[in-house]
Amino acid sequence: MLIHVRSAAVSLAVAAFFAVGFIGAGSGLSPFTCCKRAMVASIVAYVAAAASVKVVNRIIIDAMVDRQVKAQKEKAGGRPS
Repeated sequence: MLIHVRSAAVSLAVAAFFAVGFIGAGSGLSPFTCCKRAMVASIVAYVAAAASVKVVNRIIIDAMVDRQVKAQKEKAGGRPS
C-alpha cells in the first residue's frame, strides 16, 4: 500500500513547527525569533518528508512490479521471453 505524500509531509511539518516553537519559547527567545525558526524547520521537514515518502513509494512499486514479473514467469513455466 502506497503512502500519501502530502498528508505524511504535512503531519511531520506541523509537528516540527510546534516542537521547534516550544523549544525556542522554553529557551527564552522572542516570539518573532521562535516563529521564524519554527517556520524554517517546518519547511525543511516538509521537503525532507515529501522526498522520503516518494523514495519509499518508488521502492514499494518496484517490489510489486518484480513480484508480478516473477509470478508471470512462473506461470509461463519459467521460459525466458
